[in-house]
Amino acid sequence: MNKVKQLSSLAKKMSSVAQAQILQGFFKTGPGEYGEGDIFWGLKVPVSRQIASQFFDLSLKELSVLISSPVHELRLIALLIAVYKYQQAQTFFQQKKIVRWYWRERKFINNWDLVDLSVVKILGAYLRDYPQERKMFIFLSQSSSLWDRRLAMVSTFAFIAAGEFKPTLDLARNYFNDSEDLIAKASGWMLREVGKRDNKVLLEFLNNYAGQMPRIMLRYAIERLPEAKRQKYLNKKRIS
Repeated sequence: MNKVKQLSSLAKKMSSVAQAQILQGFFKTGPGEYGEGDIFWGLKVPVSRQIASQFFDLSLKELSVLISSPVHELRLIALLIAVYKYQQAQTFFQQKKIVRWYWRERKFINNWDLVDLSVVKILGAYLRDYPQERKMFIFLSQSSSLWDRRLAMVSTFAFIAAGEFKPTLDLARNYFNDSEDLIAKASGWMLREVGKRDNKVLLEFLNNYAGQMPRIMLRYAIERLPEAKRQKYLNKKRIS
């Protein structure tokens, strides 16, 4: 039995029908929902991490087989292994090889947890460290794909952690008219992370744009502010 089959067999043995039912509702897999048709085996993230840790030696070719699975948790495990490989890479060329794999296979990164648990430590770290590669960021941010746009926004957490806020602020402004709640939520989340590191930057952004921001983006962004400030921004006259 090859390693991909071994991994899949182990994951199946650790599955839970009850947990799968919960996850399929939580990740909106019904008709017309953003996760329509996604299949869950019912593995919690710590279990997926445990399985991934036993197969860190899988090749990128083997990961391509794994990430193309219709089973959500197998795609997640592939991404967790890719994160490990990126963190262990020693040179630009090793990192670029993993990023190219991530870019090529991103059509399978098609739910918010798959994005959020992988993009910061792979693509975000790469674009932070190698600014000459940031054309990839621009492409994603302008994509018609919900998941590409979320990849772009959440990847900026790597910039935020390094004290670089402009990519997040610029992209949040570009997303004011995005119709997807998952983009507004991710944008508000990243703005909140900016505020954790520099509250003045967040407040300046809110003073300028609170009236233009989608309501859900605003609510996520102001979550940690004192109640009086939260109400100030929530009650700010809306600009259509």
